[in-house]
Amino acid sequence: MPKILLIDDNVIVRNAISTVLRQSGFDVELAINGQQGFAAFLQCEPDLVITDIIMPEKDGIETIMKIRKQRPTAKIIAISGGGRVGTMDFLHVAKSFGASAVLAKPIEPKDLLNCVNACLAA
Repeated sequence: MPKILLIDDNVIVRNAISTVLRQSGFDVELAINGQQGFAAFLQCEPDLVITDIIMPEKDGIETIMKIRKQRPTAKIIAISGGGRVGTMDFLHVAKSFGASAVLAKPIEPKDLLNCVNACLAA
């Protein structure tokens, strides 16, 4: 059973995504920010990381860069609902910094599972 590390500061999003993944047979580790997420990445060695972009303590872009430096072949999905910083395309930036795939919030369960399965198969 593939292990997925989910990093998101929003408890509602974290719970919703982890429920969908667990119901689909994935082993899910949770973290509430990039700092905690990177520590969990080192400890649990996941098959896939799903990280939010806008988070306190260490944002998703920094987290992606740090994960890529540690393990260049890591599979990473960046997720974001945007933010209050104008119209900057956070997901485009995440892709340019090493995200394997991106999803915009709100995320439909079938889109999440399709993306997860495609990343794991790649």
